[in-house]
Amino acid sequence: MRTIKYIAIHCTASHQSQTIESLRQEFIRKGWTNPGYHYVVSPDGKITQLLEEEKVSNGVKGFNSVSINVAYIGGIDINGKPIDNRTEEQKQSLRSLLKLLHNKYPTAVIQGHRDFSPDLNHDGRITSNEYIKACPCFDAKAEYANI
Repeated sequence: MRTIKYIAIHCTASHQSQTIESLRQEFIRKGWTNPGYHYVVSPDGKITQLLEEEKVSNGVKGFNSVSINVAYIGGIDINGKPIDNRTEEQKQSLRSLLKLLHNKYPTAVIQGHRDFSPDLNHDGRITSNEYIKACPCFDAKAEYANI
């Protein structure tokens, strides 16, 4: 088994109407052998495993070999702008899944994709003007700090 240092939270940067199958097709179109996420949470709260945890997904460039990648379907509004549009069911399922994963990988840091951005001004904090991506469109570090 690989060493897991991070549990990375993502949004699919899609409308909540996206299906698991269309997400799989998106990864194929990108030419990826493995999907971008190990787990995906649908708007109804259903959790789908896309890849075994032993395998490397394509979630965060440079960190995939040491990460489990989890996404919720959504993350953009009707104009394509980043938004936290998780349903209550998604929030509950994400928390449950993250608790399970953190129990399995207790030293892993839970954080959003955006938290992997570089600290461009070297002040010890990664702020919104430094985000490479808005994903997952909420502060995952703060929301899941008590897991």
